Amino acid sequence: MREDGIRLRIPRRMLVVSSVIFDRQRPAYGKPRITRRRVGAGLACLVLAGPAGTAGARPGPAAPDGLARGETGRVSAIRDGGTIDLEDGTTVRLAGIQTPEPARGDRPAWPLATEAATAVGHALLGNDVTLWHPEDREDRWGRSLAHVVRDDGLWMQGTLLMTGLARVYTQPRTATGARLMLDLERTARAARSGIWRERFYRVRNPAETWGDLDSVQVVEGRVVDAAVVRGTAYLNFGPDWRRDFTFRARPDVRQVFARAGIDLADLTGRRVRGRGWVFPLNGPMIDLTHPEGLEVLEE
Repeated sequence: MREDGIRLRIPRRMLVVSSVIFDRQRPAYGKPRITRRRVGAGLACLVLAGPAGTAGARPGPAAPDGLARGETGRVSAIRDGGTIDLEDGTTVRLAGIQTPEPARGDRPAWPLATEAATAVGHALLGNDVTLWHPEDREDRWGRSLAHVVRDDGLWMQGTLLMTGLARVYTQPRTATGARLMLDLERTARAARSGIWRERFYRVRNPAETWGDLDSVQVVEGRVVDAAVVRGTAYLNFGPDWRRDFTFRARPDVRQVFARAGIDLADLTGRRVRGRGWVFPLNGPMIDLTHPEGLEVLEE
């Protein structure tokens, strides 16, 4: 723990010298490699500065509508870029986003994990916040799931997405505000802010997803064939469905898409961007679980 109270786990193989970080990253296959990357000096400063309660305009975008107001409390510790503790002992997981993961066991930290945790600490540590809950108020580990808003209006999820220190990752019952968050992510990605400068977080081409099994990825490409088989929709991205990447939507999910105005069977030839857990079933596959997990892109 640092003197300012932020809980940070810095990988043993990480050396910090001025604004340059040398860290030992483990590639998907083969031996670890040493990479050199420069930390942007203003990365976490855009809207993080300023104590809670400062008079003036709200810093950054407003939290989305449709959330349920929850408890208020003072932030006492930062576990990582996506998890904080309140003084009353509540552990809060920031809903709707995925931040760079710290080192765990023999798994090295993701790029910019320390920077994300530090940014959250600068914004929230010692400040009063209000929790705003999606439909699911807790995750399976008993942590409170919430959008976190500082008492001067700073919305933590929006701030992290704006500065490129998080990407959108929702579930069916945590998707409130997803479209707004996707817009913020898209702007940061276009500007190559934060994680979007790192190859580790790049939007995947469907053809390269064999190297991304058992991980969360954002995948973008043109649908070669959209088919419905026994009620399940398959968006295939190559001529061989036994090997090429596929998005799948089970019958109940396909109906949810239909109610949202998206006919998955009508997407042949369209360019889409989806996200989720990549697993092997014939070829690499992601199960679509809700409409906010798939963007149909303009041509």
